[in-house]
Amino acid sequence: MTDHAEPVAADPLRRAADTMKAVRDTCVWSQQIDHRALVPYLVEESAELIDAVEVGTRADLREELGDLLWQVLFHAEIASRDTDDPFDIDDVARTLTDKMVRRHPHVFGEETARTPEDVLVLWNAAKAAEKRSRTSVLDGVSERMPTLALAQKLLGKADSVGLRTPTDAETVGTVPPASEEELGEALLRLVVISRARGWDAERALRGRLRSLQREIREAETAPADLEE
Repeated sequence: MTDHAEPVAADPLRRAADTMKAVRDTCVWSQQIDHRALVPYLVEESAELIDAVEVGTRADLREELGDLLWQVLFHAEIASRDTDDPFDIDDVARTLTDKMVRRHPHVFGEETARTPEDVLVLWNAAKAAEKRSRTSVLDGVSERMPTLALAQKLLGKADSVGLRTPTDAETVGTVPPASEEELGEALLRLVVISRARGWDAERALRGRLRSLQREIREAETAPADLEE
């Protein structure tokens, strides 16, 4: 077995990155892993972090944040050894910092934002400037998102292009849920109906979301109404 001294960098983040490098250099399991093979672990660690945020202790949160950071360091270390387009964790950090500075002109520039809504306007403007090559509001929306999260995202995109979507009353009746707990109950009742009738709730929602995406793209390309 090859001995590898434990990293001694003073900066905890740098020490973590050096630890990842040592693991990649000497651990036979880690040496054979690539970006694609790491994806299931990334999904698992993200889910465990969500659990820690919602129902865990402060110690759980600290640990799970570290586990997710390890995944970032792992991907960056793999990327640093790419023969065609290498980059390392420092490049990742610089890219992140540059992006966050651009998207917070009210913090690092001359803009003013007095409300959260003002911040969102500036954020979206900066993002649009960065993504000029995108031709649709759907560009960059991952279909690998959890289905309900994707539904919320697509409804926001639909609203941004002026596409009418059902209101609360049209969707759930005249008395919509008044809290997240009541919403959870309503969603569970829909799943109960789905199960009783032999339907696949996930598949049903995914199918409707595909239709919604088509409707959004049609709304984007439809000619604007001319005022008389």
